[in-house]
Amino acid sequence: MSKDLLLSEYQPRSQLVTEDNTPKRARFEVIDAHNHLGLWDVDLPHYQPMSPEHWMMNDVTWMLDKMDELNIKCIVNLDGGWGEQLQLNLDRYKNPHPDRFCVFTWVDWSEYDDPGFEDKWSKELERSVSAGAQGLKVFKDLGLVYRDRTGKLIMPNNPKLDPIWAMAGELGIPVLIHVADPVAFFLPLDETNERWEELHNQPSWHFYGKDYPSFMELMEIQQDLLERHPGTNFISPHVFSYSENLDYVGETLEKYPNLFVDISARIGELGRQPYKTRQFLIKYADRVLFGTDEPFRSDKHYKIYFRALETNDEYFEYGRNQGRFRIYGFYLPDDVLKKMYHENIRKLIPGLG
Repeated sequence: MSKDLLLSEYQPRSQLVTEDNTPKRARFEVIDAHNHLGLWDVDLPHYQPMSPEHWMMNDVTWMLDKMDELNIKCIVNLDGGWGEQLQLNLDRYKNPHPDRFCVFTWVDWSEYDDPGFEDKWSKELERSVSAGAQGLKVFKDLGLVYRDRTGKLIMPNNPKLDPIWAMAGELGIPVLIHVADPVAFFLPLDETNERWEELHNQPSWHFYGKDYPSFMELMEIQQDLLERHPGTNFISPHVFSYSENLDYVGETLEKYPNLFVDISARIGELGRQPYKTRQFLIKYADRVLFGTDEPFRSDKHYKIYFRALETNDEYFEYGRNQGRFRIYGFYLPDDVLKKMYHENIRKLIPGLG
């Protein structure tokens, strides 16, 4: 047998004998504060809005039945867009099922250089909320993709955008803003990068070099945004995009009372540091939201989250191969689960589900 083996061919099978206490449904009622149910073509770069045959969720009735089975009361659909696209999302989800869905709107950052941009989109945000939107979603494209006419990346804390963030505060809606990705995505893609395999499979996720900001520059941009708009509530998904450093996230939460975080798409990062995660989630229980960031294809990914949050199961797979690690449960107290599952997001979005 050769001593050499391709990394892609190495698939070790754990011989540990461990318990599996995966819940069949959440212990308490759940609101998924971060999901995508809109019109997307997932094969295009950065996801592009598409025509009505491209709904991420084809069968709403099936999804509602599954939500009942899993004890999911409501899902926040972040894919509302604006204008016609917003109305399509509202008519498909929110309007026929007002207690089961919530829809967030967007801003078209590609119009940044147009005269009167900030005034136009402040008013458009107001119209979207009047139509039924209950929050504003900002993708990481703002800061990492969109550029002004000079070719410079447009950062979320650009003063020109201040009227939009201020309008969200005046309207009483939260801004869910994704600013960065895992730290490894901003580092050289060499033998020390823990997400080497993932980034080779998804090269567009690698933001190292060129004129991309560093990871810590993006963290500072988030803090500047929070500092300048204390009257606006911001939800920073993916644990402030810094689940690798929960002390930093905790210090930021203590500094800015208008900041909330969700745990979406970071169950892998959190689950490999279960003791630290448990301490963090208990200490900041009033500021953390439940979310998955995964389209509702099956109930498997929800059960993984429930297992991590509710049990003390050890060394189990979480559905992704991001760094060849497995995760452990946090066995959170009931009062913490209730806050994360539904109480906190209801405070941010009055009348939700």
